[in-house]
Amino acid sequence: MKTAIIYTSKHGTTRKVAEEIAGLLSPNEVTLIMAGQKEETDLELYDKIIIGGSIHAGTISKSLRKFLKSHRNLLLRKHLGLFLCCMFEEEAEEQMHRAFPEDLRNHAKSCHLVGGEYLFEEMNFIEKAMTRKIAGVSDSVSRLKHDKINQLVRELS
Repeated sequence: MKTAIIYTSKHGTTRKVAEEIAGLLSPNEVTLIMAGQKEETDLELYDKIIIGGSIHAGTISKSLRKFLKSHRNLLLRKHLGLFLCCMFEEEAEEQMHRAFPEDLRNHAKSCHLVGGEYLFEEMNFIEKAMTRKIAGVSDSVSRLKHDKINQLVRELS
């Protein structure tokens, strides 16, 4: 089965998760695609589509929202998986519901919250200050849930 993993990544965490998922699948049948690229990929060529994003300031990226809206009908015909990177576990479920439309969540064979990271080396001054204030964190932290990443792959196999 040919698989497309479509994602957006501001600081690299979602890209890291997408690459981990790709590594767990047959490498010659996986294509990583950054949502919002100028070149459109023909998604009809793929049997399975996995979409991932992350939460920044309470929402997913504009490019991923636009992608979901413009490809909704095609996504509802494909073997679909969804993942979301999020550090605030107490709000994660609500953020998953806001990030992905209900019909896509219901259609997805697998839908997981995979944790997140604060990567201070990738943040600008304002992002660092906001993270210190809101999250109370002053150094890079990784809370990726590799068990959930593995479960997503198993459920889509």
